[in-house]
Amino acid sequence: MNFRYVPPVDAEQIRQLPTRDVALLLLKHLASNTGYLQYVGTMGSARQAFQDEPDTDALVDRLSDAWCWLEANALLVREPSQSEAFRRVSRDGRDLMKDPQGITRFEARERLAGPLHPALEGTVRTNFHLGDYETACFAAMKAVEVAVRDASGLDNSLVGVHLMRAAFQPHKNGKGGPLADAGAEGGEQEAASALFAGAMGAFKNPSSHRTVDFDDPIEAAEIIQFADLLLRQVERAKRRQAAATV
Repeated sequence: MNFRYVPPVDAEQIRQLPTRDVALLLLKHLASNTGYLQYVGTMGSARQAFQDEPDTDALVDRLSDAWCWLEANALLVREPSQSEAFRRVSRDGRDLMKDPQGITRFEARERLAGPLHPALEGTVRTNFHLGDYETACFAAMKAVEVAVRDASGLDNSLVGVHLMRAAFQPHKNGKGGPLADAGAEGGEQEAASALFAGAMGAFKNPSSHRTVDFDDPIEAAEIIQFADLLLRQVERAKRRQAAATV
């Protein structure tokens, strides 16, 4: 009886898909195993499975890249009870495979992998990782509102869209909002005002306006990224204010 090696990922998929997608297919294969995992053993078996392919070395190299991607994203981790050669699928990796939305949630977390504005690093990031996307998005836009009020010095009675319009009111006849860029062309100033006002109108109170799908973690992540951009624009406006007073 001849023993046949089964490839962990189909050869054509390895050729066609980007590393991340190959890695997730490899993860699915690895999660189906009950024992500990070894890089050398997995690659050796793959080489045997691909021995009749014209590009065996390239296929194994791409599979190796995928394995390393899993480790870099903590989906494949060392097994502490064994020697350093052994690996296991992490809890996050198993959760990703079990959850129908697992890949989407993972992609959403990837969007927020880098540093955010300090105003977003506490409550916003925490609620996002807990899956409370509505609270995270509201808190992100609330942080923008607070930053604009603090930077503009405008009255607390102004909130949301009205606050943004007042803070970024385009300059005319030497007068304009405290955060508007007097050196920018009029259309650009109006666009900045509309950008901030639109963010408040669309995302600060989305439950009543029904503009956000909170079942979509990627959309939630992008709203938080948008808030991050707006906060950095406020920081730029503050620097303009400081330069004008020198």
